Amino acid sequence: MIRNISTPVQYSGLRQADVPRLQALHGKNKFQAASSGKWRSMVWGIVREPMFLLLLAACLVYFILGSFAEGSMILLAMLLVTAISLYQEVKSSRALEALRQYTAPRATVIRDGREKMVDTEELVPGDLLLLSEGELAPADGIIISANDLTVNESLMTGESLPVEKGPVPGNNLLYQGTTINTGRCMVKVAATGNQTALAQMGQAIATVETPPTLLQRQVNRAVRRLALFGIVAFIAICVVSFIKGNGLAASILLGLTLAMAAIPEEIPVAFSSFMALGAYYMSGKGIISRQPQVIEHLGAIGVLCLDKTGTITENRMKVVMVYDHRTGRQTDMTQQSLPGDSRLLFYAALASERQPFDTMEKAIFEAYTEQEPLHAPLPFMLHEYPLEGRPPMMTHVYPHNGSLIAAAKGAPERIMQVCRLEEAAVQELNGLLKTMASRGYRVLGVATALHAGGELPAAQDSFNWQFEGFICLYDPPKENAAAVIEQVYDAGIRVKLITGDYPETARYIAQQTGIRNHLYSITGEEVMAMSDTQLQSTVNLVSVYTRMFPEAKLKVINALKAGGEIVAMTGDGVNDGPALKAADIGIAMGKKGTEIARLAADLVITDDDLEKIPEAVYQGRKVYSNLKKAVRYIISIHIPIILTAALPLLLGWKYPVIFTPIHVIFLELIMGPTCSIFFEREPVEAADMSAAGNRRNESLFRTDELLITITQGLIITAGVLGIYYYFMQAFSLEMTRTMVFTTLLISNIFLTFTNRSFTENVAHTMRYKNSLAPLVLIVSLLFLVLIHLVAPVRQLFGLTAISFAAFMICLATAFISIAWFELYKTNLKSDRIRA
Repeated sequence: MIRNISTPVQYSGLRQADVPRLQALHGKNKFQAASSGKWRSMVWGIVREPMFLLLLAACLVYFILGSFAEGSMILLAMLLVTAISLYQEVKSSRALEALRQYTAPRATVIRDGREKMVDTEELVPGDLLLLSEGELAPADGIIISANDLTVNESLMTGESLPVEKGPVPGNNLLYQGTTINTGRCMVKVAATGNQTALAQMGQAIATVETPPTLLQRQVNRAVRRLALFGIVAFIAICVVSFIKGNGLAASILLGLTLAMAAIPEEIPVAFSSFMALGAYYMSGKGIISRQPQVIEHLGAIGVLCLDKTGTITENRMKVVMVYDHRTGRQTDMTQQSLPGDSRLLFYAALASERQPFDTMEKAIFEAYTEQEPLHAPLPFMLHEYPLEGRPPMMTHVYPHNGSLIAAAKGAPERIMQVCRLEEAAVQELNGLLKTMASRGYRVLGVATALHAGGELPAAQDSFNWQFEGFICLYDPPKENAAAVIEQVYDAGIRVKLITGDYPETARYIAQQTGIRNHLYSITGEEVMAMSDTQLQSTVNLVSVYTRMFPEAKLKVINALKAGGEIVAMTGDGVNDGPALKAADIGIAMGKKGTEIARLAADLVITDDDLEKIPEAVYQGRKVYSNLKKAVRYIISIHIPIILTAALPLLLGWKYPVIFTPIHVIFLELIMGPTCSIFFEREPVEAADMSAAGNRRNESLFRTDELLITITQGLIITAGVLGIYYYFMQAFSLEMTRTMVFTTLLISNIFLTFTNRSFTENVAHTMRYKNSLAPLVLIVSLLFLVLIHLVAPVRQLFGLTAISFAAFMICLATAFISIAWFELYKTNLKSDRIRA
């Protein structure tokens, strides 16, 4: 495809002083959906929760029975539950809103004659937009000038192939949501907000709903099953209680008590809180998560696929060596200037964009301008053949002494191929090429062709090319690249280098940055030639992938995922979009990455600092590990509550109903903040940070983890029921209830602190920094003091005063019910040390 190049024109754009008036007239540049009633939807979401409905039913039963104190207490509990839920919703919403502000796209505009960056929401009709390769059109507009411009309009038209655009009427419209595929352009904004064609089609590109993740589905499934169990238990207990002569109202209350105990409403609350707050904390460190749920996979990454340029290298190219084929000379540009008779840099500059945005072209122009006194100014370009092919090349055509000259640059093998060199020359040049690439140089081939006139060839390969030489560029690895990659390995994550570079160049950079198994590499063509089965075995062995193109990158990512790995991929260009989208975690560079890469990615590193990648893994594993602690705590404490409420009735004990809804709901009020706030603040443990990432076919808990969690709950149950059985033989219902309730409360305190770690004993975890640890302890002790020493509170809970000796029995029973796990962890650690 041949493109005409328009002449650049100077524009001053809107006056900044006029923008507020235009914004008041046209509104913000965002899709304005109908008001969603945020607070109303939040309250409705809380009201329809099973726990709220159970409380409402219990409250009504108490008031019908005339038990106004108990009914009022349940009403207060309902208000507390609502307040806590609203607080957590608002906190999560604020975190998410902050994330949206961090991820809001920005655009370059010309105002008052100067370029400036603004949020795309601030655009108004009349603004002059500057867009380049990889950026998303943020509004509808008219193209004023263009250079090598093609646009992907698939969002609007469904057509997957990019279309050529320019300032010519009839072909000069640019629509919001389309992507600049190649080149750059200046656009005058014509429509914003709900007036754009995309908005009128009803597509809000910024509000795409994310499907639930694997962990979300697991959590939701578990909660639904337990809710179903609660409903069945409610019916069964009501029937059994009524048959045993307890009366309908008492039977309903008992059923409601068991249903409350069975439904772990804290789990989904903890999940959403952990994900939202974790993403918000990461944003403060310059790691922007586009969707909070990405944290789930972040902590489980098993393979990290790194793009080379801009990720592990500086993305700061410099021409370091030139090979001029006409003279046969190699010139080390770091040591000396190019000889005056060499035209190689001139031809390379001709084959580059006049206003380059690619780092290699910028480096070529920088090197050429140093030689500028030796050469005439660059002529005006007539036609352009865009970068295309595999491997790629590009061509520019200029007037030359009454005819035309074409200048091309691209992958050395492609340039040598189109020049139709003799086999001996190709072998000699390949030897030179490998020597250059083995030093880590990025090598480009340069060629020229004279064209006598008439029609230009339809394809750039068809010129009568003459080989001119090689341009060697060097993009040094980042200073911290090797240290960071070592941290990634220490976290149990394997590293793959996936790049479009020449094999020797890629292997050199891999060696310099400490990527293991760097001596062997495979190319994108070899990847595409493999069957899926072959590639799945190959990706486990190969660490360096070269001459990669979008389809090959995508195939490698899918092969790793098919092998059960959780895969992260870094990228910054348009051609990285498919692989970033396919990876479990797509990571884009915020400064030098293209807009399309940032939109396709799950994480954006705002300052392009490679150190943020292990930091992101750390934060992900912290959230994932602490969520598991919270869920295990919830399971363990729910077991004794459920069994203590159900077994005495089923076994026909003297006091079959020990708990009422009041007791259960206040246990829930203690457990909810504990799991969703306290555990969220815990630091990540060394064992969790160094362990290899989970594979995608693993569930949230291993069998041994679940077994320990259930065992914890059963042993607490044994202690509580032991107290229950002993005291009901000779003491009143109130005394028995007080002993049982106190033992359960103290057990909950001990369980909270012992579950801070499942590998380290309390002597070690006491040193963990968590500002909420003293608060949780103080609040729990205060609640114990209130129910034992404040008579009105004691009466509301149906308790009685007990002696210090009786309290010590509760304390000792709770301690023994939990202490076994501390001994287990200590013994486990001793075994590891001996091993």
